[in-house]
Amino acid sequence: MADTSGIAGLSAVRLRDALAKGELSARETTEHFLSVIEQRNRHLGAFITVTAEQALTDATAADQLHAGGGPLPLLHAMPVAFKDLTDVAGVPTTHGSAALEHKPAPEDGALAATLKGQGTIPLGKTQVPEFGLTAYSENRIAPPSRNPYSPGRSSGGSSGGSAAAVAAGMVPFAPGTDGGGSIRIPAGACGLVGLKPGRGVVPSGAGAGDAARLVVAGPLAKTAADAALLMDALVPPQDKPDGGYLANVGRTPSGLRVGVSLDSPWAGVYPFRIGQEAHDALAVGIKLLEGAGHSVSEAEIRYDNRYPQAFTAAWTAGVGGARIAPQREALLTPLTRTFRRRAQQRSAAKVNEALKFLRQFEHDTVAQYARWDMILMPSLAQTPRPIGWFTGGGHSTEQWPGEWAGDADEDYKRQCEYAPWSSMVNVCGLPAISIPVHTTETGLPMGIQLIGRTGSELQLLQVAASLEAL
Repeated sequence: MADTSGIAGLSAVRLRDALAKGELSARETTEHFLSVIEQRNRHLGAFITVTAEQALTDATAADQLHAGGGPLPLLHAMPVAFKDLTDVAGVPTTHGSAALEHKPAPEDGALAATLKGQGTIPLGKTQVPEFGLTAYSENRIAPPSRNPYSPGRSSGGSSGGSAAAVAAGMVPFAPGTDGGGSIRIPAGACGLVGLKPGRGVVPSGAGAGDAARLVVAGPLAKTAADAALLMDALVPPQDKPDGGYLANVGRTPSGLRVGVSLDSPWAGVYPFRIGQEAHDALAVGIKLLEGAGHSVSEAEIRYDNRYPQAFTAAWTAGVGGARIAPQREALLTPLTRTFRRRAQQRSAAKVNEALKFLRQFEHDTVAQYARWDMILMPSLAQTPRPIGWFTGGGHSTEQWPGEWAGDADEDYKRQCEYAPWSSMVNVCGLPAISIPVHTTETGLPMGIQLIGRTGSELQLLQVAASLEAL
């Protein structure tokens, strides 16, 4: 068997190939990544739960399958992690909330079932914000998920723990879920490729109680090719491009019309400042895209100013119906408690009115985007934020969980100012990708976001791969 000291330098694609060929065993690969988790998680808080014993049992079974000489699944013995909103059989799903009883899930959720069926070995559950509601992964049940590039800063949310785990080499790649930016925000913060597929492309990513059909699952990875490999596992065979995503990711599209827009549907309610680092990343992205032969021009997009109220109503409707014992409500974070109360006070007619508006918003916005092949903007308006910055609390210190300041509206405002170009993509059901293109003087990653047309997931990955090459 190979010396596992070299595993850390392997891409997910190369690791998959080494496992399939028997150059590495499932056991030694699993032991390697568990060792990395043991070394680094105490400083980064990426994992809430590590399932080492079960992972090693699964690895033994994977090695026996390989020894049998039969066909292997696509992701044979590949380690992964699931964010702690996804049910994994036998493992508690905390939803990041101290208000819930943390009982082991009786069976796998659809996303875990899909990837286990493709041969993956789950190593544990990763940190999330309470009920996945926020753009940072801090809660009252475990230490905050920290950014591997600067541990005093957040790794983003709501797939923040998974993004930190990938960026820190604790897993080769990971699935995230995205209902308002939850793949692209942590990808931007942690220097990863993060693809939010279009609505319905990954059936196992749909969220229960998601009336607005906002939530989808997609890959968090270090490279476009690694993300393409995970897409091949997530998308049903009949819905994949001929040959699959990975086989086609190296084919560079040419002559795309890219529209640059800094307009945001949140600007009317929360006028935001774009940091110089975000402008720098955008400038790099434009230069790379033009260097790849694409045409980049300004795009003025007009958004309906009723969007913030309608999106917030749809986004928070689910938490209003969450089953929480009355005596445990006080254990919710201030933001969750506030938005839960408002959701419960909102009539069904008001929610339906919001949903109807969002469908019209989708139609109008997609029609404007259609003048270009892709729409470009920074992934985030600011550098990754310090731990505790959104809540105004004291849990940026070594004393955890610290105090939560409790101003839910200020918290929400800061999130919308930090990630003003995320949620409208979910409402429109379009695919979008965050691509790392820039590093600040202090070593923080910054990225760009490209929003594609319906069905352009492969094209987005191809553009990301071409920018990597440049």
